[in-house]
Amino acid sequence: MLSSRTFTTALRSSRSTLARTYATTSNSPTAKFEGRKNAGGKYVVTLIPGDGIGPEISESVKQIYTAAKVPIEWEEVSVEPILKDGKTAIPDAAIESVKRNTVALKGPLATPIGKGHVSLNLTLRRTFNLFANVRPCVSVQGYKTLYDDVNTVLIRENTEGEYSGIEHEIVDGVVQSIKLITYPASERVARYAFHYAQANGRKHVTAVHKANIMKMSDGMFLNACRQVAKEYPEIKYDEDLLDRVCLQVVQNPKPYSERVMVMPNLYGDILSDMCAGLIGGLGLTPSGNIGRDASIFEAVHGSAPDIAGKGLANPTALLLSSLMMLRHMELYDFAEKIEKAALGTIAEGKTITGDLGGKSSTKEYTAAIIAKLK
Repeated sequence: MLSSRTFTTALRSSRSTLARTYATTSNSPTAKFEGRKNAGGKYVVTLIPGDGIGPEISESVKQIYTAAKVPIEWEEVSVEPILKDGKTAIPDAAIESVKRNTVALKGPLATPIGKGHVSLNLTLRRTFNLFANVRPCVSVQGYKTLYDDVNTVLIRENTEGEYSGIEHEIVDGVVQSIKLITYPASERVARYAFHYAQANGRKHVTAVHKANIMKMSDGMFLNACRQVAKEYPEIKYDEDLLDRVCLQVVQNPKPYSERVMVMPNLYGDILSDMCAGLIGGLGLTPSGNIGRDASIFEAVHGSAPDIAGKGLANPTALLLSSLMMLRHMELYDFAEKIEKAALGTIAEGKTITGDLGGKSSTKEYTAAIIAKLK
């Protein structure tokens, strides 16, 4: 199992770029975080509590931040869809809040399954052009899984592919779904992946694909990656098939600790969840959606309506995602302090939630983390 120091260093490295790469030149794929402060000198951050357990785990994060004296004022908004020109849309107040603050923390959102329901997560990504989804997965000390040395970073194109939402019924019983791949979007996420690798000392970028079958769409994605790779001669670049990567990662994840994996939308959705399973599940996995002018950090697990309001939810994923956000905001010391308290609580195993093998409530787990901050 990774030592506490090794884990903290690895996790910090996986996430610190979400602050440091924003402070680079205009050639950076992302913009520097400027932020907006209130009259008291605190940064204003948009908070989208979400559905189901979202409000509970959001409250946990807020309490921990208060205890840690993080200089943040939360601007809470709802993204519950409204009718606008006959179509469902995100409320203007929520959109303006994210645009104004350029950074947001989001709890889980539920999208009903069935015809006519648009994914709110997808809508947010498109609205703010959040082109890259960054998913670090690092083994947690004290939480035993089959592997002790997982340290993967996956960067997923976040705006197109099979999730473009272009579907129609040709005739009764025949539905066509279009996979949209564009060179600009592919080049943009590839550039971010190499930039991330360079900033974090990862000397290897692997493009994951199925170009053996989808020769034109995935072929274009690979072409974009190859062109960007020429600009980073110090970083090794290679390509591998999605199915082979899945097999190799579950057999031995260690070789992937020195590289960044970059891939189209659907593949990233699947592979990132698989990697999360290696460290204990989505309840321990942070996530950041990165755009040029705004970024949204989120828990990627579901809204868990079956346990909502019962005090059983695990806030760790949202908390770790918020630490990605703090590093993006260059509030490194606060991120380090909270991370140490949270991971220390999990390592002890005395006051953890049921999904982690414990018997504690959300409030008890939160209180245990806060106790380590004092």
